[in-house]
Amino acid sequence: MRAFQLLLGILIFLFPSLGRADYPRPWQMYYQEPVTPIMDTLYDFHHFLLIIEGGIVLLVAALLVFVIIRFRAHKNPEPSPVAHNTLLEMVWTIIPGLIILVIAVPSFKLLWMMDVTPKSELTIKAIGNQWYWTYEYPDHNIHFDSNMLADNQLKPGQLRLLEVDHRVVVPIHTNIRIITTSSDVVHSWAVPAFGIKRDSVPGRLNETWFNVRKPGVYYGQCSELCGVKHGFMPIVVEAVSQEKFKQWLAHQKSAPQTHRGG
Repeated sequence: MRAFQLLLGILIFLFPSLGRADYPRPWQMYYQEPVTPIMDTLYDFHHFLLIIEGGIVLLVAALLVFVIIRFRAHKNPEPSPVAHNTLLEMVWTIIPGLIILVIAVPSFKLLWMMDVTPKSELTIKAIGNQWYWTYEYPDHNIHFDSNMLADNQLKPGQLRLLEVDHRVVVPIHTNIRIITTSSDVVHSWAVPAFGIKRDSVPGRLNETWFNVRKPGVYYGQCSELCGVKHGFMPIVVEAVSQEKFKQWLAHQKSAPQTHRGG
């Protein structure tokens, strides 16, 4: 068994895509698999930064090795009286400035993409409570609480500490606006596969958006320390086809719409 785990770890290290998932898995490296335009852009930007950072590290390491060899005491018994070099100082000022500019342009585009919600086809309100979530679909007059399932409530295949009694159901290929707030303290609505982490602040509405491109069940958690049960506020989003979403809406509208908030 240990040999298998070691082999799995090596494979994930060599092939990061094997570790991607819609929920955390043992030995997983890198991000979860991107399933929204925002997470696609975040993922690409992350790799872009890694290339730049790697180049800088290699350049600095090469310069250090060069200096150690070229200016060692044996080869330079008499220290050089040179205190500065104007050209060199201009180079190491201009080049970092250009690097920052190269990084700034795509980062500003990404920030704009995350902050500006496009025309949405569905709105969901996520309300953080100590320690569960309340969801409202204002366009359809649907609202329900979502609580973490206890260990003795889990069914085969369900994930401990991540599964809930009522999932958020959304259609795929749809611009969905998430409005989040809190009824008590600061929480944070976060789903890694969507590239979303938005604080839920009492007395304030924050919003973001996502568009899931493939069906599946995606997991997240409250990502802002909110009290003793902070680690027990999972978020589960189930993305389904348009037809299944219409069926779910019809079922929810016929069910009692109650939650702890009244």
